[in-house]
Amino acid sequence: MALQLGALLDALEDAGASKEKIAAAAHELAANENRLALIDTRLAQMAGRLRIVQVLCAIDIILTAGILWRLLAHT
Repeated sequence: MALQLGALLDALEDAGASKEKIAAAAHELAANENRLALIDTRLAQMAGRLRIVQVLCAIDIILTAGILWRLLAHT
């Protein structure tokens, strides 16, 4: 269980929930936090890959423009 769930546990306990329900809610919330952290990590990896694709596209555009320049300038 994550450390951030202490406040949740205290709030549910003060509200009068049973220990089983408190534990189930805390575990469910911790599982969701883990899933969201995994999604965040994957998005960061995709952002890095997107940067590589952008650089490669820029190189391609520059090379294509240079080739066109050479072809059209000497005609």
